Formats: sequence, structure tokens, C-alpha cells
Amino acid sequence: MTDTQAQTRAGFVALIGEPNAGKSTLMNRLVGAKVSIVTHKVQTTRARIRGIAQHEDSQLVFVDTPGLFRTRRNLDRAMVAAAWAGAGDADITVLLVEAHRGVTPGVKMILEELGNKVNKSAKVALAINRIDKVKSDRLLAMTQELSAAFPFEEVFMISAEKGHGVGDLMSYLAKSVPAGPWLYPDDQIADVPMKMIAAETTREKLMLRLHQELPYFLTVETEGWEQKKDGSVRIDQVIYVTREGHKGITVGPKGETIKAVSMAARTELKELMGVDVHLFLQVKVRPKWESEAERFTEMGLDFKDTRE
Repeated sequence: MTDTQAQTRAGFVALIGEPNAGKSTLMNRLVGAKVSIVTHKVQTTRARIRGIAQHEDSQLVFVDTPGLFRTRRNLDRAMVAAAWAGAGDADITVLLVEAHRGVTPGVKMILEELGNKVNKSAKVALAINRIDKVKSDRLLAMTQELSAAFPFEEVFMISAEKGHGVGDLMSYLAKSVPAGPWLYPDDQIADVPMKMIAAETTREKLMLRLHQELPYFLTVETEGWEQKKDGSVRIDQVIYVTREGHKGITVGPKGETIKAVSMAARTELKELMGVDVHLFLQVKVRPKWESEAERFTEMGLDFKDTRE
């Protein structure tokens, strides 16, 4: 190992917790860029998107996992399997718990599984999120209950949305990952294909726009990606829904909804990529897309994990 390598650290950090605990918001805050879908709906993260951050001499590779919850559907089981796999592979696991929701049955379920699922040599820390939502005496009682249930190495009080306490968490992670060379170039912020980030961006805009009308049974796939001579990019995507009625909702009156979604996604992708983006969306009905192995592969999930 060279002298330069001896001074550097690098490792994987898994962020786990219940659905909508703020994992994606925290990762985006730590990475300093939007690499994971964030909406007010629960269970929006389907794939293990890795965001990459540098802090002093350390490189941190964040695995933003789907929320952990009791499962019924094939897709649910694949997402939970992906979440635990992310924790099992990580050097450090951070359990995120929402302060105002407290120690819910879902959190207790995670605590019961945690010791068996994480890497035996990995460090496990606790981050209590949205601390601005509750009073200090409740925070203290919650911390004591959680610490009695699992031997966390460190406990952090944070607000992922506002940034409170995130710096202390980042410093702890940076000094706690293993010594060694960096795993990625220093200008890279994610290790998933840009096609997947583009699909997740469009799916986020759909969920924000249709949160009242449309259930979770939709997915977005990037089918075409063409770099133009002028430097711009043409992106062709398909939105899969399960019913004909959902297609009408997604397109909207006179195509207004799909146009608005396309414009919002295109604007964000242009800002992220630094080039002009030409985005073309189609909506197709596939009644059982969530049972197709190909759909799971596109989302970075393992179809085999859905088997009982």
C-alpha cells in the first residue's frame, strides 16, 4: 500500500429503517446531490442506489435501501431482501428512526432482525431523525429504549431535512470506514447507470403529481438513450401501469399531466447532467408487470428473492 493509500479510508454505509423514515433525504444531504428519489409517499426507493461522498480523506459509498416492513407482494419481498442485503454488505449500518413516530412495531421488528442481518464485523449506529418534531424528554426516553434493545456504537440526533447533526454523523462515518484506497473517482456521485437515475427521476415526478389518484403500481423504464452530435441527450422512457384507467390518469386531460411530468423530469435531468435533454414518455398497460423478472432486473432487484 502506498503512503497515499495509507492516509485514505473508504467503505460502504447502509442506511436502513422503516418506509419514509428519511433515508433518501439523508443520503442526498450527505452526498450533496440528488441521487435518490424523495417524495412524501412511503416506500419510494426500490433499488439500492449508491451515492458517493468525500469527507476529508475518506470516501463514503452510501447504500440507500428500500424501507423495511412486513411483506405480502412479490415486489415488496424483493425490496426488503434488497434492503437487508445492503446492510449485510456494508462496513457501517445506520438505523434511521423517526422521532415523532417513536419505537413503532416496525422498528421493533428491525431491531429483532438487526443482529442476524448485518455483517458481524460491521459497526451499527443509530440516527434519530426529525428531532425538531418532539421535546427533549421524549427523545431521551426513546434513545434509552432503543439503546437497551441493541448495542449501537453511536447515537446521533439529526434532522436530515434541515441538516442538523448531519455533520457529526458524517465525521463519525468518515473516521469509521476501513483504511484503504478510494473505490471511485473523486468526481463521481453515484455508481448506478444514468439510465436508472433518469427513470427514478421521472417516477418521482409522477408520484408527486399523482399522489392522490394513482397507487404504487407503476414503474418507469428507460428504453432509449442517444447522445446527439450537439451534446444533447434523447431519452425514451416507458411508464408501465397495471390498468387502462391508470393510463388515462397518467396521461391526463389533453395530455396535460404527462406533459407536466415530462417537463419537470427534463428540467431536473438537464441540471444534473449539464446538457440539454429531450425526454419522450409513453404510457403502456401491463397488468402483471410486478410479476415479470425483466421488470425487477430493470429496478436493480433480484426476482428470485420474491420466492417464499
